[in-house]
Amino acid sequence: MKKALTIAGSDSSGGAGIQADLKTFSALGVFGMSVITAVTAQNTREVSAVHDIPADVIAKQIDAIFEDIEVDALKIGMVSRTDTIKVIADKLREYKPENIVLDPVMISKSGYDLLKPEAKEALIRHLLPLATVITPNIPEGEAITGQGIKDLKAMEQAARDIYEMGPRNVLLKGGHLEGDAVDILYDGRKIHYFRAGRIDTRNTHGTGCTLSSAIAAHLARGYTVEEGIKMAKEYITTAIEHSFSIGRGVGPVHHFYMLYRKAGMMD
Repeated sequence: MKKALTIAGSDSSGGAGIQADLKTFSALGVFGMSVITAVTAQNTREVSAVHDIPADVIAKQIDAIFEDIEVDALKIGMVSRTDTIKVIADKLREYKPENIVLDPVMISKSGYDLLKPEAKEALIRHLLPLATVITPNIPEGEAITGQGIKDLKAMEQAARDIYEMGPRNVLLKGGHLEGDAVDILYDGRKIHYFRAGRIDTRNTHGTGCTLSSAIAAHLARGYTVEEGIKMAKEYITTAIEHSFSIGRGVGPVHHFYMLYRKAGMMD
């Protein structure tokens, strides 16, 4: 069985972060492992507290995995502090995993800063050049480039600008724009488009985490970047289409919908 590692924060409500990543890995047929960078207190309405894991403990978690288990792909999510970013980058340069998906988690849907403002430059400097694929949404793309992104043309330029910062591929997600959900991939040579109809639901908690971990799962299984993104886009679209309401705020996507349907577990 192929194995994928997520390096990210924990979501106590189970819809995003480590929990969403491990659900996605399981749904897509790879064995999931985790390195926890932070523990958050959150639910469907808000993030109310964050406790960052000390950098030396993060380093020991990474060592524990790589010294014993082969990692076919990894995904990086919430890395809120500069010392967290630096220790992860140091360990990735040491172990040299083949497939790295970087989801530059910056702000929660409720507006909580999950990446401290002073850590943004560290993320750009230390992690972007290591990424096989980086998967920013529009606000994250704006924060990385310092430029507004209001339409598809601006997305294309932003993807090119981010590519110049060092990642091998840039997937800029267009879900914050109006109309169909159009994501673009720039691989240094051409722009690829991934389109899906917009789904009328507010239950989108964990979509970014889920998409990036789905890409990592497909890379672990040997698919190309373009193939992996296409399949991940189809997976997240289905998960959003069958998302559900729990709590009083933004509910989660359905990571296991296809498995439940095949097992005859759907009502």
